[in-house]
Amino acid sequence: MKPQMNPARIDFVTLKLFCAIAQSGSITKGASECHLALSAASRRISELEETVGLMLLDRSAKGVALTPAGHAVMQHSLRLFQGFEQFSNELNEFAKGSKGHVRLWANMSSLTEFLPSALASFLKEHPEIQVEVEEQLSGDIVKALLDGIADIGVFAEGTPTTGLNTQVIGHDELVIVCSQDHAIHSRKSISFEECLEFDFVGLNRGSSLLELTSRHAERLNKHMRLRIQVRSYDAMCQMIAVNLGIGVLPYQACAPQIKALGLKVIRLEDAWAKRNLLLAIKQDGRQSPASTLLCQHLISQSH
Repeated sequence: MKPQMNPARIDFVTLKLFCAIAQSGSITKGASECHLALSAASRRISELEETVGLMLLDRSAKGVALTPAGHAVMQHSLRLFQGFEQFSNELNEFAKGSKGHVRLWANMSSLTEFLPSALASFLKEHPEIQVEVEEQLSGDIVKALLDGIADIGVFAEGTPTTGLNTQVIGHDELVIVCSQDHAIHSRKSISFEECLEFDFVGLNRGSSLLELTSRHAERLNKHMRLRIQVRSYDAMCQMIAVNLGIGVLPYQACAPQIKALGLKVIRLEDAWAKRNLLLAIKQDGRQSPASTLLCQHLISQSH
Protein backbone atom coordinates (compact mmCIF):
# COMPACT_ATOMS: atom_id res chain seq x y z
CA MET A 1 0.00 0.00 0.00
CA LYS A 2 1.32 3.43 -0.96
CA PRO A 3 2.10 5.57 2.12
CA GLN A 4 -0.10 8.63 2.66
CA MET A 5 1.21 12.08 1.83
CA ASN A 6 2.69 13.99 4.77
CA PRO A 7 1.02 17.46 4.85
CA ALA A 8 3.86 18.79 7.02
CA ARG A 9 6.12 18.66 3.95
CA ILE A 10 3.97 21.20 2.07
CA ASP A 11 4.28 24.90 2.90
CA PHE A 12 2.28 27.99 1.93
CA VAL A 13 5.14 29.51 -0.07
CA THR A 14 5.27 26.48 -2.35
CA LEU A 15 1.49 26.42 -2.78
CA LYS A 16 1.47 30.17 -3.57
CA LEU A 17 4.22 29.54 -6.12
CA PHE A 18 2.31 26.63 -7.65
CA CYS A 19 -0.83 28.76 -8.08
CA ALA A 20 1.18 31.63 -9.59
CA ILE A 21 2.77 29.24 -12.10
CA ALA A 22 -0.59 27.68 -12.95
CA GLN A 23 -2.24 31.06 -13.48
CA SER A 24 0.60 32.48 -15.58
CA GLY A 25 1.40 29.27 -17.46
CA SER A 26 5.09 29.78 -16.82
CA ILE A 27 7.52 28.71 -14.10
CA THR A 28 9.64 31.78 -14.82
CA LYS A 29 6.71 34.19 -14.41
CA GLY A 30 5.48 32.39 -11.33
CA ALA A 31 8.93 32.53 -9.73
CA SER A 32 9.20 36.25 -10.51
CA GLU A 33 5.77 36.95 -9.02
CA CYS A 34 6.78 35.16 -5.81
CA HIS A 35 10.22 36.83 -5.73
CA LEU A 36 12.07 33.52 -6.05
CA ALA A 37 15.03 32.53 -8.19
CA LEU A 38 14.06 30.29 -11.08
CA SER A 39 16.23 27.44 -9.75
CA ALA A 40 14.64 27.70 -6.29
CA ALA A 41 11.14 27.75 -7.80
CA SER A 42 11.87 24.70 -9.98
CA ARG A 43 13.21 22.82 -6.97
CA ARG A 44 10.12 23.64 -4.87
CA ILE A 45 7.78 22.38 -7.60
CA SER A 46 9.78 19.19 -8.06
CA GLU A 47 9.72 18.57 -4.31
CA LEU A 48 5.94 19.20 -4.26
CA GLU A 49 5.39 16.64 -7.02
CA GLU A 50 7.65 14.19 -5.20
CA THR A 51 5.69 14.71 -1.96
CA VAL A 52 2.27 14.10 -3.53
CA GLY A 53 3.63 11.35 -5.76
CA LEU A 54 2.02 12.76 -8.90
CA MET A 55 2.87 14.97 -11.84
CA LEU A 56 1.10 18.28 -11.33
CA LEU A 57 2.36 20.20 -14.40
CA ASP A 58 2.67 19.24 -18.04
CA ARG A 59 5.83 20.96 -19.25
CA SER A 60 6.39 21.96 -22.89
CA ALA A 61 8.27 24.53 -24.93
CA LYS A 62 5.16 26.75 -24.78
CA GLY A 63 5.06 26.72 -20.97
CA VAL A 64 3.25 24.60 -18.42
CA ALA A 65 -0.34 23.36 -18.02
CA LEU A 66 -2.09 21.71 -15.11
CA THR A 67 -2.61 17.97 -15.03
CA PRO A 68 -5.92 16.70 -13.53
CA ALA A 69 -4.07 16.24 -10.20
CA GLY A 70 -2.67 19.75 -10.58
CA HIS A 71 -6.19 21.16 -10.92
CA ALA A 72 -7.15 19.49 -7.63
CA VAL A 73 -4.05 20.89 -5.88
CA MET A 74 -4.84 24.39 -7.13
CA GLN A 75 -8.49 24.26 -6.02
CA HIS A 76 -7.57 23.08 -2.54
CA SER A 77 -4.76 25.64 -2.32
CA LEU A 78 -7.13 28.50 -3.13
CA ARG A 79 -9.52 27.30 -0.42
CA LEU A 80 -6.64 27.14 2.05
CA PHE A 81 -5.60 30.71 1.21
CA GLN A 82 -9.20 31.92 1.61
CA GLY A 83 -9.50 30.22 4.99
CA PHE A 84 -6.16 31.61 6.15
CA GLU A 85 -7.16 35.13 5.06
CA GLN A 86 -10.38 34.85 7.06
CA PHE A 87 -8.40 33.51 10.02
CA SER A 88 -6.01 36.47 9.76
CA ASN A 89 -8.81 39.02 9.42
CA GLU A 90 -10.63 37.71 12.48
CA LEU A 91 -7.46 37.86 14.59
CA ASN A 92 -6.88 41.43 13.38
CA GLU A 93 -10.35 42.35 14.61
CA PHE A 94 -9.47 41.08 18.09
CA ALA A 95 -6.27 43.14 17.95
CA LYS A 96 -8.29 46.24 17.03
CA GLY A 97 -10.70 45.74 19.91
CA SER A 98 -13.47 43.89 18.08
CA LYS A 99 -13.94 41.01 20.48
CA GLY A 100 -16.20 38.83 18.36
CA HIS A 101 -17.19 38.02 14.81
CA VAL A 102 -20.45 36.29 13.93
CA ARG A 103 -21.41 35.14 10.43
CA LEU A 104 -25.20 35.37 10.10
CA TRP A 105 -26.91 34.12 6.95
CA ALA A 106 -30.60 34.95 6.53
CA ASN A 107 -33.34 34.78 3.92
CA MET A 108 -35.16 37.75 2.45
CA SER A 109 -38.21 37.50 4.72
CA SER A 110 -36.21 37.67 7.95
CA LEU A 111 -33.99 40.48 6.67
CA THR A 112 -37.05 42.51 5.77
CA GLU A 113 -39.21 41.82 8.83
CA PHE A 114 -37.40 40.60 11.92
CA LEU A 115 -33.66 41.16 11.78
CA PRO A 116 -33.14 44.92 11.24
CA SER A 117 -34.46 46.04 14.63
CA ALA A 118 -33.09 42.95 16.43
CA LEU A 119 -29.59 43.50 15.04
CA ALA A 120 -29.69 47.22 15.76
CA SER A 121 -30.46 46.64 19.43
CA PHE A 122 -27.84 43.85 19.69
CA LEU A 123 -25.05 45.96 18.19
CA LYS A 124 -25.99 48.87 20.44
CA GLU A 125 -25.50 46.59 23.45
CA HIS A 126 -22.38 44.90 22.04
CA PRO A 127 -20.49 47.39 19.82
CA GLU A 128 -17.33 45.28 20.15
CA ILE A 129 -18.94 42.39 18.22
CA GLN A 130 -18.96 42.43 14.42
CA VAL A 131 -21.92 40.72 12.74
CA GLU A 132 -21.36 39.81 9.11
CA VAL A 133 -24.79 39.43 7.46
CA GLU A 134 -25.44 37.74 4.12
CA GLU A 135 -28.77 37.36 2.35
CA GLN A 136 -29.04 33.83 0.95
CA LEU A 137 -31.61 31.28 -0.14
CA SER A 138 -32.82 28.98 2.65
CA GLY A 139 -31.25 25.86 1.14
CA ASP A 140 -27.88 27.60 0.87
CA ILE A 141 -28.15 28.76 4.50
CA VAL A 142 -28.61 25.20 5.74
CA LYS A 143 -25.60 24.01 3.71
CA ALA A 144 -23.46 26.89 5.00
CA LEU A 145 -24.33 26.03 8.60
CA LEU A 146 -23.49 22.36 8.10
CA ASP A 147 -20.20 23.26 6.35
CA GLY A 148 -19.22 25.72 9.08
CA ILE A 149 -19.28 28.72 6.72
CA ALA A 150 -22.09 30.41 8.67
CA ASP A 151 -22.48 30.51 12.47
CA ILE A 152 -26.19 31.31 12.65
CA GLY A 153 -28.97 30.94 10.11
CA VAL A 154 -32.42 32.51 10.00
CA PHE A 155 -34.91 31.22 7.43
CA ALA A 156 -38.49 30.09 6.93
CA GLU A 157 -39.47 26.54 7.81
CA GLY A 158 -39.96 24.13 4.94
CA THR A 159 -36.28 23.48 4.20
CA PRO A 160 -34.85 20.17 5.55
CA THR A 161 -32.88 20.91 8.73
CA THR A 162 -31.20 17.57 9.49
CA GLY A 163 -28.03 18.21 11.50
CA LEU A 164 -29.24 21.55 12.87
CA ASN A 165 -30.77 22.75 16.11
CA THR A 166 -33.67 25.07 15.34
CA GLN A 167 -35.99 27.34 17.29
CA VAL A 168 -39.05 29.29 16.17
CA ILE A 169 -38.43 33.03 16.51
CA GLY A 170 -41.21 34.49 14.39
CA HIS A 171 -44.27 33.91 12.23
CA ASP A 172 -45.49 35.03 8.84
CA GLU A 173 -48.51 34.53 6.60
CA LEU A 174 -48.26 33.61 2.95
CA VAL A 175 -50.78 35.25 0.63
CA ILE A 176 -51.63 35.23 -3.06
CA VAL A 177 -50.66 38.44 -4.84
CA CYS A 178 -52.01 39.36 -8.27
CA SER A 179 -52.49 42.38 -10.51
CA GLN A 180 -55.66 44.46 -10.65
CA ASP A 181 -56.41 42.88 -14.06
CA HIS A 182 -56.10 39.24 -13.07
CA ALA A 183 -59.11 36.92 -13.15
CA ILE A 184 -59.03 36.35 -9.37
CA HIS A 185 -58.41 39.98 -8.33
CA SER A 186 -61.85 40.33 -6.69
CA ARG A 187 -61.48 37.26 -4.45
CA LYS A 188 -61.09 37.76 -0.68
CA SER A 189 -59.71 34.28 -0.10
CA ILE A 190 -58.75 31.30 -2.23
CA SER A 191 -57.40 27.76 -1.90
CA PHE A 192 -53.99 26.93 -3.28
CA GLU A 193 -55.57 24.20 -5.42
CA GLU A 194 -57.71 26.78 -7.22
CA CYS A 195 -54.61 28.91 -7.83
CA LEU A 196 -52.90 26.06 -9.70
CA GLU A 197 -55.14 26.75 -12.68
CA PHE A 198 -53.12 29.93 -13.32
CA ASP A 199 -49.55 30.86 -14.26
CA PHE A 200 -47.17 31.67 -11.40
CA VAL A 201 -44.27 34.02 -10.85
CA GLY A 202 -41.84 32.35 -8.45
CA LEU A 203 -38.42 32.51 -6.88
CA ASN A 204 -35.40 30.67 -8.27
CA ARG A 205 -34.69 27.05 -7.39
CA GLY A 206 -33.35 26.56 -3.88
CA SER A 207 -35.70 28.98 -2.11
CA SER A 208 -37.72 27.52 0.77
CA LEU A 209 -40.83 29.28 -0.56
CA LEU A 210 -40.59 27.57 -3.96
CA GLU A 211 -39.90 24.20 -2.32
CA LEU A 212 -42.89 24.66 0.00
CA THR A 213 -45.38 25.59 -2.73
CA SER A 214 -44.08 22.94 -5.17
CA ARG A 215 -44.39 20.26 -2.49
CA HIS A 216 -48.01 21.19 -1.77
CA ALA A 217 -48.81 21.21 -5.48
CA GLU A 218 -47.41 17.66 -5.75
CA ARG A 219 -49.58 16.55 -2.82
CA LEU A 220 -52.56 17.71 -4.88
CA ASN A 221 -51.19 15.69 -7.85
CA LYS A 222 -50.71 18.92 -9.75
CA HIS A 223 -47.82 21.14 -10.85
CA MET A 224 -47.19 24.86 -10.54
CA ARG A 225 -47.07 26.50 -13.96
CA LEU A 226 -44.03 28.70 -13.35
CA ARG A 227 -44.01 31.25 -16.13
CA ILE A 228 -41.02 33.13 -14.79
CA GLN A 229 -38.59 32.75 -11.88
CA VAL A 230 -36.62 35.56 -10.25
CA ARG A 231 -34.32 35.96 -7.24
CA SER A 232 -36.12 38.52 -5.05
CA TYR A 233 -39.55 39.39 -3.70
CA ASP A 234 -39.25 42.84 -5.26
CA ALA A 235 -38.69 41.32 -8.71
CA MET A 236 -41.65 38.99 -8.16
CA CYS A 237 -43.90 41.96 -7.40
CA GLN A 238 -42.69 43.77 -10.51
CA MET A 239 -43.52 40.75 -12.70
CA ILE A 240 -46.90 40.26 -11.04
CA ALA A 241 -47.70 43.95 -11.59
CA VAL A 242 -47.49 43.49 -15.37
CA ASN A 243 -49.76 40.42 -15.13
CA LEU A 244 -47.18 37.74 -15.92
CA GLY A 245 -48.73 35.54 -13.27
CA ILE A 246 -49.79 35.33 -9.64
CA GLY A 247 -47.39 34.78 -6.75
CA VAL A 248 -47.25 33.32 -3.25
CA LEU A 249 -45.51 35.86 -1.01
CA PRO A 250 -44.97 36.53 2.71
CA TYR A 251 -47.26 39.47 3.34
CA GLN A 252 -45.32 41.28 6.07
CA ALA A 253 -42.07 41.15 4.09
CA CYS A 254 -43.67 42.44 0.88
CA ALA A 255 -46.31 44.88 2.14
CA PRO A 256 -44.42 48.03 0.99
CA GLN A 257 -43.89 46.71 -2.57
CA ILE A 258 -47.47 45.42 -2.76
CA LYS A 259 -48.86 48.81 -1.75
CA ALA A 260 -46.52 50.78 -4.01
CA LEU A 261 -47.48 48.74 -7.09
CA GLY A 262 -51.19 48.63 -6.30
CA LEU A 263 -51.30 44.83 -6.21
CA LYS A 264 -54.19 42.78 -4.86
CA VAL A 265 -53.74 40.55 -1.81
CA ILE A 266 -55.86 37.40 -1.45
CA ARG A 267 -55.79 35.28 1.72
CA LEU A 268 -54.71 31.66 1.24
CA GLU A 269 -57.19 29.29 2.91
CA ASP A 270 -54.61 26.51 3.39
CA ALA A 271 -53.27 25.92 6.92
CA TRP A 272 -49.65 25.80 5.73
CA ALA A 273 -49.90 29.44 4.61
CA LYS A 274 -49.12 30.42 8.19
CA ARG A 275 -45.44 29.51 8.63
CA ASN A 276 -42.67 29.88 11.18
CA LEU A 277 -39.36 31.71 11.01
CA LEU A 278 -36.51 29.56 12.32
CA LEU A 279 -33.20 30.35 13.98
CA ALA A 280 -30.70 27.54 13.37
CA ILE A 281 -27.20 26.52 14.45
CA LYS A 282 -25.22 23.38 13.72
CA GLN A 283 -25.81 20.45 16.06
CA ASP A 284 -22.76 19.65 18.19
CA GLY A 285 -21.02 22.69 16.70
CA ARG A 286 -18.96 24.84 19.06
CA GLN A 287 -20.49 28.29 19.21
CA SER A 288 -18.25 31.24 19.99
CA PRO A 289 -19.28 33.45 22.92
CA ALA A 290 -20.31 36.14 20.42
CA SER A 291 -22.52 33.71 18.47
CA THR A 292 -24.13 32.50 21.68
CA LEU A 293 -24.88 36.08 22.73
CA LEU A 294 -26.47 36.86 19.37
CA CYS A 295 -28.58 33.69 19.44
CA GLN A 296 -29.84 34.54 22.91
CA HIS A 297 -30.65 38.08 21.84
CA LEU A 298 -32.58 37.02 18.72
CA ILE A 299 -34.59 34.53 20.76
CA SER A 300 -35.38 37.19 23.38
CA GLN A 301 -36.53 39.60 20.66
CA SER A 302 -38.99 37.02 19.34
CA HIS A 303 -41.08 36.99 22.54
